Amino acid sequence: MIEAKVYSLLKVASCGSFVGAAKALSLTQPAVSQHIKSLEEELGVRLFDRTGGKLTVTPQGEVVLQCAKKLVGLYHNLKQELSDSRQQLTHLTVGVTHTAESNPIAEALAKYCTQNPRVNITMITNVTSALYTMLKTYEIDLAIVEGRISDPQIRYLLLDTDCLVLAVAPEHPFAKKAMVTLEELKKERLILRLPDSGTRNLFAAHLESNNMSLQDFNVILEVDNIATIKDLIRRNFGVSVLAKSVCLDEIKKGKIITLPVENLSMIREINLAYQADFTQFDLLREIVAMYNETLAVYK
Repeated sequence: MIEAKVYSLLKVASCGSFVGAAKALSLTQPAVSQHIKSLEEELGVRLFDRTGGKLTVTPQGEVVLQCAKKLVGLYHNLKQELSDSRQQLTHLTVGVTHTAESNPIAEALAKYCTQNPRVNITMITNVTSALYTMLKTYEIDLAIVEGRISDPQIRYLLLDTDCLVLAVAPEHPFAKKAMVTLEELKKERLILRLPDSGTRNLFAAHLESNNMSLQDFNVILEVDNIATIKDLIRRNFGVSVLAKSVCLDEIKKGKIITLPVENLSMIREINLAYQADFTQFDLLREIVAMYNETLAVYK
């Protein structure tokens, strides 16, 4: 049902070249070029800018690209739903942030699949902005994200509330304190998530409200992987500001101590985000119930 030229468009955009797209699609370069030319003539727009020796997507091309992704996503979902109907199965693709990946949601999804053997879940991890793009193009069915955006296409179901805390090793001097001040934190070796992290951006925003910035702190290391950050904290290489939900197991076992930072009330929602045309609400409610049941074990 999807014309080959649509797949050529998507592959040229992802590869950044006609040669790479042709190789990935097992086609000749002239064939891929003809596909793009045919699309441009049909739609009356230029899809790629070929000047300066670099291939870039034009603004009109971005619009076409997003629609093409949505078209392919919907077609994939159609085939999956027909297959599921024949086998009496349910497939669900869930996108999660790196923070959500490290909190009890992964365990809750695993338990849900164990108790519901005719439900298969694929979990994909990415940054929040990418998850919203994948949600809008039907590449994922649900996104578990921190906070919300204003978009009429997106609906939300509250999963939990979370807060950012300072995480330190049990032997760290802060471990005996009830709270740490920003001035005290300035003297510490700080290990942070990467700049595109929602956790880091929330921390930075609260610093700005106190007329401070990350440049005022001794950031010694930036790490994408939360498990690595927690390991470094446990070994007392530094301290970090993390979502409390990602430290629940370590807190329970006494491997990490968490405490608030004075004047920083860094609270946020954890939401299940889905498209307005999503219909499996019973499944959503069951996932929320399983998450709450899983969370109770850590309290």
